[in-house]
Amino acid sequence: MRLALFDLDGTLVDRRAAFADAIAELVHDHAYGPDIEGWLRTELADTADRGDFERLRHTFQVKESAEHLWRVYVDRMASAVHCRPVVLDSLARLRDAGWSIGVATNGASDIQRAKVRATGLADLIDGIAASGDIDVRKPDARLFELAAARCGTQLTPGDWMTGDNPESDIAGGAAAGLRTIWVRGRVWPEGLAVPHHTADDVVGAVDHLLANSSL
Repeated sequence: MRLALFDLDGTLVDRRAAFADAIAELVHDHAYGPDIEGWLRTELADTADRGDFERLRHTFQVKESAEHLWRVYVDRMASAVHCRPVVLDSLARLRDAGWSIGVATNGASDIQRAKVRATGLADLIDGIAASGDIDVRKPDARLFELAAARCGTQLTPGDWMTGDNPESDIAGGAAAGLRTIWVRGRVWPEGLAVPHHTADDVVGAVDHLLANSSL
């Protein structure tokens, strides 16, 4: 069985749109002012965990506990995040073709799994490895290896990694021995080895995988 690993945020789901909605709702629900809203939008722009809300309490002395704010944020993100139906359909085609599908993602375990459940991705993937599981982040090869193990297999030549981040997804995947597909969007860094393939989105990436299943 062939293995296809995918990044989550910015690849399978649009974190940026969900993030904007989640922060707006959290700020509204707690009657926070623009200073706190601006801090949250800046400090949580790329990733978030419980520790960020400890820092928020230290900076602004809000009355709510860090644990409460984290749970609210996780719930709001899960409610706001979406996976396009065409992406879900593409992953279903990949499964039907006999591929095993995994997710290798940086981020806290509970929020990443909440996104997977909320978007319907849980029904289509065989395993997920989040950096919060083992406190190791992509591009460390151990996260890709854990994702494969969660899918009931191990990394082998011919397996693929698809993601939008040139360093963590593409360079990291290649260093772990994976073939790579870059989902365009970010600026490609100078000097970084090129991916095996580029695609406009996950649908194009899956089309490439299906067309090259025999390689």
